[in-house]
Amino acid sequence: MRNCLTAILISMMMVFSADIVTYNVYTPGEHDDHYVNNAVMTHFKGYFYCMWQSSAQDEDSPDTHIMMSRSRNARRWSRPVELMPYTDSTFASPGGWMIHNDTLTAFVNILGDIRSGGSAHYITSADGLEWSAARPVLMADGTSMSGILEQDPHVIGRRIIGAAHFKPGLKAKPIYTDDLSGHGGWHVGQIEMEEKGNQSRGIEPSLYVKPDGTIVMLFRDQWSSFKKMACESTDNGESWSLPYLTDLDDSRSKQCAGNLPDGTAFIIGNPATSKDRTTLSIAFSEDGEQFGDYTILRSRADLPEKKYDGKYKTIGYSYPKAIVHKNRIYVSYSENKERISVTSIRITNNNR
Repeated sequence: MRNCLTAILISMMMVFSADIVTYNVYTPGEHDDHYVNNAVMTHFKGYFYCMWQSSAQDEDSPDTHIMMSRSRNARRWSRPVELMPYTDSTFASPGGWMIHNDTLTAFVNILGDIRSGGSAHYITSADGLEWSAARPVLMADGTSMSGILEQDPHVIGRRIIGAAHFKPGLKAKPIYTDDLSGHGGWHVGQIEMEEKGNQSRGIEPSLYVKPDGTIVMLFRDQWSSFKKMACESTDNGESWSLPYLTDLDDSRSKQCAGNLPDGTAFIIGNPATSKDRTTLSIAFSEDGEQFGDYTILRSRADLPEKKYDGKYKTIGYSYPKAIVHKNRIYVSYSENKERISVTSIRITNNNR
């Protein structure tokens, strides 16, 4: 199965209109947090919500907490509010969103030390303004999830399928639950992954579904092949093939993937053969195997100048995550890990 995913120019039914626009969610002032990353969106009861990881200066520092903003139209965003604070012994990072039974769930990862991993929690709200206390996400045996949730769990049929990075360290594994709240009932999918120390070779995965129901999970390759890794499941996430290298270029950064309502698969990330993140692009596939040419969403010319120093303040567009709402894709990401932006893309279909 090696290299069965390819990036070639093919005739695509799904095309962009000229309507690709970008809006700013957060730009720091002199006395605001100067490090932000891991932005992820959802849409709930007429509002878009975006949460992100935030700290005064450095990545994964002890003052890391979660901020959130909301918007009616994804153009003008509210002043950010704190969704999950840090404490003297722990910090928090985003774990994604879930909507079920008229309730909005925000998953929050609680960590003491990024190298030793963390645990998954959740908070809930009926209006996006008032939030419950944090509760642990539970495995199927009733124990707390000793792992960090990846930010884009996917609802596939009557099941949620996603991924978590488990202790000790960061060992990425597929997970699934039939509890559509996402609060419990989680199982770990069967997978074999190469490891080095306390980290798996593939981390920070996302996924999409092929027309025949096969689920494809993509990974960032920490061994610097600068290609995406992938594995597949034909039993709804319970077991997975051996991960393999694809032909899809990747800057060794977090990406996202998903499906449009008609089943078309998409991938969004920084296609490069180095650690260059200065281009943010999207590609589509009808069959989930051959992806069309990347369309550039943001280029180096669009990138603002970095204003503030900090640990791991990577230049470029980092850690995109996307949602599909009506006839648009909304991509949230950080710019130079100090600004949060959303790019909105209108999709049209030549056969409609």
